[in-house]
Amino acid sequence: MAALKTSSKRPYHLIVFGASGFTGQFVVEEVARSIDEGPGGTLQWAVAGRSRNRLEKTLSQAADALCKPELKSVEVIVADVAETESLAIMCKQAVIVLNCVGPYRFYGEPVVKACIENGAHCIDICGEPQFLEGIQLMYHSKAEENGVYIIGSCGFDSIPADMGIIYTQNHFKGTLTAVESFLTINTGPEGGCAHDATWQSAIFGFADSGNLRRIRKKFGHKRLPAVGARIKKRGAVFFSKEIEQYAIPFMGSDPSVVRRTQRFMHEEQKHSPVQYMAYVGIGGLFSVVKTLFAGIMFWFMVKFSLGRGLLTQFPEFFSFGLFSKTGPSRKQMDGTSFCMRFLGEGYSTGQEPPQGKPDSTISTEVTGPEPGYIATPIAMVQAAITLLNEPHCLPNKGGVFTPGSVFARSTLIERLNKHGIRFSIKNP
Repeated sequence: MAALKTSSKRPYHLIVFGASGFTGQFVVEEVARSIDEGPGGTLQWAVAGRSRNRLEKTLSQAADALCKPELKSVEVIVADVAETESLAIMCKQAVIVLNCVGPYRFYGEPVVKACIENGAHCIDICGEPQFLEGIQLMYHSKAEENGVYIIGSCGFDSIPADMGIIYTQNHFKGTLTAVESFLTINTGPEGGCAHDATWQSAIFGFADSGNLRRIRKKFGHKRLPAVGARIKKRGAVFFSKEIEQYAIPFMGSDPSVVRRTQRFMHEEQKHSPVQYMAYVGIGGLFSVVKTLFAGIMFWFMVKFSLGRGLLTQFPEFFSFGLFSKTGPSRKQMDGTSFCMRFLGEGYSTGQEPPQGKPDSTISTEVTGPEPGYIATPIAMVQAAITLLNEPHCLPNKGGVFTPGSVFARSTLIERLNKHGIRFSIKNP
C-alpha cells in the first residue's frame, strides 16, 4: 500500500482540497482542532484550492474563530480540477487528500485519478450514489494495484448510517438480519437549512438516475442472500410510531453505501449480510402536504433542462427554505442536531437462522451536532486520523471503499464518540 507516513518528498499528512468552499472552511477548522491527534501527536497539513487569496482568507478567518494565529502560516497550495498537472503536484505532497470540492459528479473524478496515479489516499464527503459507485466500477482495480485507499461518503453521508449498522451488528448477541433507521433533525429557534451545493447534487442525481441503474448492471452482482424474513419496505409517506412523526424513505446515499459495505463483508469476510431500509422524519400533517407538493414539483422539473435551471437558480424558493445559496448561519448550526435510531432484529445466540421467525431485537442510536457542517467535518477528519494512525486495521490492499468496509475493525467509533458524534445502545 502507499505509505501512511510523511517524508521529505511527501511532507503533509493531510491536504484539504477545496478549503475555501462552504464546507471546506469548516473542515479546515476541524483539522486545526485535531492537530495533536496525528501520528506521534502532530499533524502536518496544508490547504489547497483555485485561489490563493481565498485560501489565505479562509485561514485568517479560522485563526480568528479559533484564536489560533499560527493558522495564518499554514501552507497554501494552488490546485484546480481543470489543471491535471496542478492536481498531480498537490497529490505528490499529501499522504491523504481530503476532497471537499463538489458536486462530485462534475469535479470528483480528476481528483480520484490524480490521487491514484500519484500515491495519495483520498477521502471525500460525497452523498451521490452515481459518483460513488461509478468510481468503484472504474478505479477499484487501479487503486488496489497502487495500494491507494479511495474512501467515499465520509461525512454525514454516510458515516452515521454505515458505522451505525456496524455498531449495531457488533452489539447484537446472535445473527442480526435486518435494520431500519429513522433520522430526525432538530432545529433551534433560528431554524436551519443547507447550502445549495447539496441541492445541486440532488437535482442532477435524480435527473440522471438511469445512469446509476446502468452502472449497477455493469457490476453484475448477484443479489445478497436474505437471512430470515425479507425486510418490508414501508410506504412513500407513513406515520412512524418509532419517532412519533410522519416519515418518508431517505433519498440520500445511506442505503447505497450500507449495501456496498454489507456486500464487502459478506464476500470478503463471509459475514451474514444485514438487510437495510432508511427513513427520515418530516414532522406533522402540514409538513406532509408541503413535502408532497415540493416532491411532485421537483420530480417534474428535474426532467427538463429549463426546470433544472430554475431549481438551481432559486433553491430557497423551490425547497421551501431547506436549501439556500448562503447556507446556514453559525447560530442556526449551533441550534441544530440530529438523531439516527436503528431498530434491528435477528436470531439470538444458539438460534439457528433461518429456523422460525427472528426472536431478538436491538435498538441503537447515533446522535450528534448539526449534520452538514459540524458533524460532517468531524467525521471526515476523524476518518483521516484513523487511516493515518491505524493502518493495521485496514483491508490488506488498496481500492475504492465505503467507510464501513475500511473502518469496521478500527477505533473510528470511539474517536467519533469523543468528538460529539455518539453511538449508544437504547432499549427497544
